Amino acid sequence: MELLHTTTLESAREKLLEYLKEKQQKKTVELMEAEGQVLAEEIRSSLPIPHFRRSTVDGYAVISRDTQGASESVPVFLETMEEVRMGHEAAFTLHSGQCAYVPTGGMVPDGADAVVMVEYCEPFNAGNLAVYDSVSVGRNVINIGEDVESNAVILSPGVTLHPQEIGALASAGISRVTVYAPLRLTIISTGDELVSLNKVPAPGQVHDVNTYALESLARKYGFEVVATYVLMDEDELIKSVVLAAMQVSDIVAISGGSSQGKKDMTARVMDDVSEPGVFVHGISIKPGKPTILGYDQKSNTALIGLPGHPVAAMVIFELIVVWVKNRLMGKKDEPCIYARMKTNVGSAPGKTTCQMVRLVETEGEYWAEPVFGKSGTMSTLTAANGYTLIDMNKEGLRTGEIVKVVFL
Repeated sequence: MELLHTTTLESAREKLLEYLKEKQQKKTVELMEAEGQVLAEEIRSSLPIPHFRRSTVDGYAVISRDTQGASESVPVFLETMEEVRMGHEAAFTLHSGQCAYVPTGGMVPDGADAVVMVEYCEPFNAGNLAVYDSVSVGRNVINIGEDVESNAVILSPGVTLHPQEIGALASAGISRVTVYAPLRLTIISTGDELVSLNKVPAPGQVHDVNTYALESLARKYGFEVVATYVLMDEDELIKSVVLAAMQVSDIVAISGGSSQGKKDMTARVMDDVSEPGVFVHGISIKPGKPTILGYDQKSNTALIGLPGHPVAAMVIFELIVVWVKNRLMGKKDEPCIYARMKTNVGSAPGKTTCQMVRLVETEGEYWAEPVFGKSGTMSTLTAANGYTLIDMNKEGLRTGEIVKVVFL
């Protein structure tokens, strides 16, 4: 049997990224269509935010020095001026000894430098107000540009747009944004042993897991899943489906048939349908050593041969396919946390080891408890909430050692 000539995880990533570096497309969408997408442009504010001084409370705009010495037992008395209406300009100026009612978010009139909450005020007579609180300059006031200065960067490329980012863009009057178009992905699961979920598997058969797990994982990370297939281990059948998928996909992921067994044909099929074809067959990683990477120049499509075991397939998809997608979009790595190892953990000699862990909080500190299991057991993933990578040159991790845990 021919042995796999493995490459490192880092090298495999960089090679795939090089092939796909011109792949990422952009599109302009309405703001409310941008949720969950990755920003592809720098957004600057054309105006300061806010562009007028605003009150953060319902209260009375005052000149702060007029309130000095005021208390619950000894109020100061101020002349009440016209009320500021919400959504209208405060077209007057306050002078010493005067005040004016301002609603939350309302414009603070010129001359005033603070707002006293309405709870600390009460009418004294028809034209005067008793104030029971001494306020300092700027109290309860948002100044011009305090949130965002004029021409300041609001958001940078590579940011995933969540509700808070959508709100920030709306505050700047941005109604349309340029985002990265999602990469189009076709998922092909192969294996004579696979049966659909509505059938009871006979001895030697198993339910198809990878199609569902990989599609869910892909959608989580913003891929557009064009199609999914479950195929028998037949060269010509797989070849015809891959060829068709290459015409409508940026990436074709094939799970199963990636090792050196008798019926493992993925590398051969990928070489037959693409040019230059397979450029990686075997990565120094556990799990996922038999991973295959290929590329077709004519269709500008990446071909990914994933291990058939569900855990290994999902790990490789996240470590390579998602990693490349993030780099194409200028996006940072997925959320992570640093924790201490709860026990010693060994690693595979000469391989980067992806160790599943469960985070446990003890006395305000996070500890990473290793979750062990074989690459064919989904309970390894369901029991974990993250993973840490052990460098191929390390023998393992020691109890108490600080590690980076990436959330699943």
